[in-house]
Amino acid sequence: MELKDKLLSSYVAFENDIDTNSDIHEIRSEAFQNFEDLGFPTKKLEAWKYTSLNSVLKQDYSIFPNKENSIQLADVQKYFIDDIDTYKLVFIDGKYSSFLSETTHDTFDVCLMSSALAKPKYKAVIENYFNKIAKKDNLTSLNTAFANEGAYIYIPRNVEVEKPIQIINFTTGSEAATMLQPRNLIVVEQNAHVQIIERHQSLTSNPVLTNAVTEVFAAKDSTVDIYKIQNDDKTASLVDNSYIEQKSNSIVSVHTFSFGGNITRNNLNFYQRGEHIDSILKGITILEGKQHVDHHTLVHHIEPNCESHQDYKGIYNERSTGVFNGKVVVDKEAQKTNAYQKSNNVLLSDKATINAKPQLEIFADDVKCSHGCTIGQLDDDALFYMQQRGIPEKEGKALLMFAFANTVLESVKIPEVKQRIAKIIANKLNVKIGFDL
Repeated sequence: MELKDKLLSSYVAFENDIDTNSDIHEIRSEAFQNFEDLGFPTKKLEAWKYTSLNSVLKQDYSIFPNKENSIQLADVQKYFIDDIDTYKLVFIDGKYSSFLSETTHDTFDVCLMSSALAKPKYKAVIENYFNKIAKKDNLTSLNTAFANEGAYIYIPRNVEVEKPIQIINFTTGSEAATMLQPRNLIVVEQNAHVQIIERHQSLTSNPVLTNAVTEVFAAKDSTVDIYKIQNDDKTASLVDNSYIEQKSNSIVSVHTFSFGGNITRNNLNFYQRGEHIDSILKGITILEGKQHVDHHTLVHHIEPNCESHQDYKGIYNERSTGVFNGKVVVDKEAQKTNAYQKSNNVLLSDKATINAKPQLEIFADDVKCSHGCTIGQLDDDALFYMQQRGIPEKEGKALLMFAFANTVLESVKIPEVKQRIAKIIANKLNVKIGFDL
């Protein structure tokens, strides 16, 4: 049975088993119909021109894993940012792990989407925010149709969360192949501040396909920092759909670190609905083998006096493939917009590929907007200079690549996250670096 047919046959049983209000049922039904009409995206679609899911969709995925595998903290501790105290929302094969998690309802909520969808006390937030900015495209609609579990984070006005929140999805390999569809909702009210670290991690060599959707609402004067760490097994594929709406004077930054996995597609969408907004999108990608990462970004400037900054660095080796498709839209009313978009890439192999398509759609006449893309190799003169001063070629290349990526790393606000990313980069480059970035 093809995956689409399997999903269609599973939907009715899923809806019958879930006890939620009629409004959510309507949203799911509409999304299910939309996915049934659209099917999975193909390369015939312009947005998917450089990324094919055909090889991923051939697997016989378990939609609802039946077997339960418990895991111990010692087995997975290395995947946590454990140098600092954090709240934790941990899911194992799509199910919440209370043993590994640390939630709270003390002045703010860090808890489960399943609870928020089912319990009356969360009804007002769900009605105001759930599925309000998520697109009605193929994979987002599929996630919405099956939406039930994930992270629910609500930060009230004037609350600064004192420690970061980690959202981690583990897959154990309890099934021959597993498909997961986590759904996250993050609402940050006026003048609130939160930091979030997100990771999807397979603990098995069995195929895994994760289709995740996250909606983020940043109210006036709020600050939200999100760090996505993607360093998964080479049999794991991820489609990460993130939708972010900002109000006046808010600052939202998303750092995406893509180092592992089979096929990774990051759909990152910002909507600026207010003045004096700052949207920050940054990423580092380091690939090898036949890995494939596609960064697909959108920043929609709707009102005047706002900024957006995109800075993506890519290092590609062997037969790996990178895609950067970034779009900035500036509406006619969005005067005094400052929008910057940059994609810099290094190819370490003549068989590696980068497809870059930066786009600007500007309908205002008083703006500062720029976009640029570079594709090249390491600087031979700089490498020679370093070797002349006693630095071996291997370490010299690593230093140059660290320097190349540092414009992204230097903006990371959590020192422990910065150190973890630096260690992952050193491991990817197969060197030991004796300094902190």
